[in-house]
Amino acid sequence: MIVIKGLQSLERAFPHPVITIGNFDGIHLGHQKIFRRVVAEAEGRGTSMVITFHPHPVKVLAPDRALKLLTPLEEKIKLIGMTGIEVLLCIDFDREFARMDPDAFIRDVLVDRIKVKHVIVGHNYRFGKGKHGTTELLRRRGRKYGFRVNVVRNVRVSGHVVSSSRVRQLLQWGRVCEASSLLGRPYSVHARVVRGAGRGARLLGTPTANIETPVELMPREGVYAVKVKLDDRILDGVANIGRTPTFGGSDVSYEVHLFHFSGDLLGRELRVYFIDRIRSERTFPDPASLKAQIEKDIETARLILKEHRIDVYP
Repeated sequence: MIVIKGLQSLERAFPHPVITIGNFDGIHLGHQKIFRRVVAEAEGRGTSMVITFHPHPVKVLAPDRALKLLTPLEEKIKLIGMTGIEVLLCIDFDREFARMDPDAFIRDVLVDRIKVKHVIVGHNYRFGKGKHGTTELLRRRGRKYGFRVNVVRNVRVSGHVVSSSRVRQLLQWGRVCEASSLLGRPYSVHARVVRGAGRGARLLGTPTANIETPVELMPREGVYAVKVKLDDRILDGVANIGRTPTFGGSDVSYEVHLFHFSGDLLGRELRVYFIDRIRSERTFPDPASLKAQIEKDIETARLILKEHRIDVYP
């Protein structure tokens, strides 16, 4: 996939561009349905292209909302590339760009710069200044400038429309299984192992790797059955997200215990796939009680993960 960062870096026209436009945070099943349509329509006659924006418009226009993204830009690029899209144009989003009205975006960007031939967007897609651009406006301007427009219907899972906001909500509730069903893959984070307090091995007999991650949205505090990619291996494990209340902790920390692993992980890069939530975090009367519960959690995780297989990405 060709990645073009910044509209100013678009130096050549691509033949017969079939495009979709959006933020595409999470690359969930709804996004994937649109990408498949774009790829199918472009096959044999043109170029499949995704147009997205960075930073996310909400980060620029409503920073007080403190939106937590599902996928950092580089991961989003990898996930889009896996769908068969040929070109990704990532437009720099700032307040000046936000002031562009919908007609100017269609004329100056889609028609004059990209020379679009076919636009495929999701249901209720809005764009341009104040989100005044609609799918109906796209259709009218398509008739004027000579490009086709198709609107892809929403995907529903268990009666709910698949959306990035729905995935975020489920993760914040700790319902990682449901979130994964909307993504079409287990929710995962890239992480690096850092030095921790060392209580896992010293006090609890269960060595854990403390991790830090650039990902903005971690699931709700609790204990999870996880798969962990380490180099070219996939290992089973259990993860804890919490404040270690039994030891009087106050800051949220992330820890992973890998089954059947005894090496030094400090400084290593991991990808943690959240498979299922085992329980919420609790305060135990003493380390011995916590140790007994951890042993139960490990057994529960083993049962959950026994038959679970994942496709490794990205």
